[in-house]
Amino acid sequence: MTDVTPDVAETRLRRSPLHERHTSLGAKFAPFGGWEMPLEYAGGGVLKEHTAVRTGVGVFDVSHLGKARITGPGAADFVNSCLSNDLGRIGPGKAQYTLCCDDATGGVVDDIIAYLHADDHVFLIPNAANTAEVVRRLRAAAPAGVVVTDEHAAYAVLAVQGPRSAELLGALGLPTEHGYMSFSTATLNGVGLTVCRTGYTGELGYELVVPAEHALAVWDALFAAGAAYELRACGLAARDTLRTEMGYPLHGQDLSLEITPVQARSGWAVGWDKPAFWGREALLAEKAAGPRRTLRGLEAVDRAIPRPGMAVYAGDARVGTVTSGTFSPTRKQGIALALLDTDPKLADGDLVEVDIRGRRAQMRITRPPFVTPSVR
Repeated sequence: MTDVTPDVAETRLRRSPLHERHTSLGAKFAPFGGWEMPLEYAGGGVLKEHTAVRTGVGVFDVSHLGKARITGPGAADFVNSCLSNDLGRIGPGKAQYTLCCDDATGGVVDDIIAYLHADDHVFLIPNAANTAEVVRRLRAAAPAGVVVTDEHAAYAVLAVQGPRSAELLGALGLPTEHGYMSFSTATLNGVGLTVCRTGYTGELGYELVVPAEHALAVWDALFAAGAAYELRACGLAARDTLRTEMGYPLHGQDLSLEITPVQARSGWAVGWDKPAFWGREALLAEKAAGPRRTLRGLEAVDRAIPRPGMAVYAGDARVGTVTSGTFSPTRKQGIALALLDTDPKLADGDLVEVDIRGRRAQMRITRPPFVTPSVR
């Protein structure tokens, strides 16, 4: 969030090509990564939007997310030598969660979804605020013949998420049978788009990558067909409660230049056996020595709701900080992700206390997710 006034924000923030649709639905807007995006909608709010995704189907405009394309001979090998995960584990038509790490420290510049089209073609979706930096670093390292293109404004992204998402897309004639973390190209009413079996909610879902100039037509088609499925427009506030229930990290809070994949328990997104990737030496050293802190889950014992930045205590000793915290609409209790010190050793099930505006609230350490995932 920023503290700029609405008038100033309007001149500084980019807008989604779907902005007029959000306005007509009574959206409350907020700044996200330099974009003015819908936080929640009138007539529903966060709880109803969250519930729609857990029980039916919702659609999010996430066009603020970055888009970058790497092309040329050896493009995939080049990306693989930079980003943390191993593209060699997947083939064309597959997507992979990966990290752009700082080469010196191993801190996370951004977390990214990489779409492997071919050996000479990789498409990346980074976070909005970090797209320019990811592109800058890749361009600086790219060998002759490999081209890194920033396509941030060229595409809109619509996330159709929930247990009825496949029914809705199937009613529009779009492909839905491809496996988790894969993608397929398709056409909807003459508009070419990419249907990705990905999402940030923990539910069955898809992300549609659409040329920006056709975003309105695709949005309207979704809602015309979606009436039969009680499709609900969902804002980024519900996206945050959904991802926190899953324990998915948010860059800038649970991952950052100061928080490494080892500390964030994201080592599964690191190709440890690869000969090269940014941050490799720093991360191998940290992994061998053991991190000084790790990302853990917390669930409230009482009615307290933890928030980012709140201190965590074990007795009189401060042992960590909440990085993400919210009320879980599914669990009906406060939940959080927190960076906790590894000394003293704290185990799942142990009780700690979170300082909530001067009052200590008991929380139980647990391992996320806080709800059972249904992504597959």
